[in-house]
Amino acid sequence: MTQTLQGKHALLTGAAGGIGLAVAGAYLQAGAHCTVADIGAQPTPELTALMASHPQNLQYIPTDVTRSAQIDALVIAASARFGSITTLFNNAAIFDMAPLLESDEAMYDKIFAVNVKGAFFVMQKVLAHMVAQGVQGGSVVNMASQAGRRGEALVSHYCASKAAVISYTQSAALAMAPHKIRVNGISPGVIATPMWKNVDALFAKYENLPLGEKKRRVGEAVPLGYMGDPTDICGAAVFLASDAASYITAQTLNVDGGNVMS
Repeated sequence: MTQTLQGKHALLTGAAGGIGLAVAGAYLQAGAHCTVADIGAQPTPELTALMASHPQNLQYIPTDVTRSAQIDALVIAASARFGSITTLFNNAAIFDMAPLLESDEAMYDKIFAVNVKGAFFVMQKVLAHMVAQGVQGGSVVNMASQAGRRGEALVSHYCASKAAVISYTQSAALAMAPHKIRVNGISPGVIATPMWKNVDALFAKYENLPLGEKKRRVGEAVPLGYMGDPTDICGAAVFLASDAASYITAQTLNVDGGNVMS
């Protein structure tokens, strides 16, 4: 993947850790300049270390993607430092779960504010920037999930939010095709990110399981036999952002060890 993104400027949301951080590292190795956004006022230690090793090619901008004005400021600050944004890795998301009959409006609002509203308006505003700047060969990579491919009794809002991401990916791809800007998605399976500690604890609560048991079970249930690592998403993320994928748009690629067949 060395230098396949040379000359590109990638904006990544939700990139202070987990998949977003891993992809930021891969984009930098592939030659891109990267603007990384997350909600924390300061970068995480892991992101700080990455910034220290790429001081000329990486910047961090705290951003709450549920706030339209902050998205506008992010796009302005990103382009001021590294020029026109050519690539968006649209990754910011949160997770929560509860039995369907116990799930309340507050949980719904919280999940949809980040995973759907935030993802859509980040995409919309970056696409508007690309069109205004005349970016040719621009690429958006939206992060969906295998949860968006099916319902789950305990995870209704999260599943619905990721299904919305897949749908918005298709609609945006059609809207941007005349501008020669591609919009695709990645649908990860179970990935061993820091978020899984919280996910496992919630499943332990609602399914009456010992801590760690759900994580073990879902890993063993993957056809390849194990949970993925954040770095397992990097190959697809670099490919979809690169010119090698110049004839691919409106697709959501499953990167899940065989969990979903489509």
